[in-house]
Amino acid sequence: MTRPRLQVVLTAEEDRTLLELRTASSVPQRTKDRAEVLRLSHRGWTTEQIAEYFDWRVETVRETIYCWRKQGLEGL
Repeated sequence: MTRPRLQVVLTAEEDRTLLELRTASSVPQRTKDRAEVLRLSHRGWTTEQIAEYFDWRVETVRETIYCWRKQGLEGL
C-alpha cells in the first residue's frame, strides 16, 4: 500500500522566511535543513527525493512536514 503524496504549500511570505532561515548565520544547521526540506517539498520534490538529498530517512522528512503543518515556524 502506497502512502498518499505529502507536499507543503507555502505562501510567498513563508517561502521568504524559510529562505532567510536557511541562509542566516545564527540559525543552527538542523533548523536550516528543516527549512530547506519545506522549500523543496513546496517545489514538488517527493519525500523520497528530499530524504535522498539530505541522506535522511523518509520518516524524518515526513515528521518535519507534519511538525510544520501543526506548529509552523515553532515546529522547526
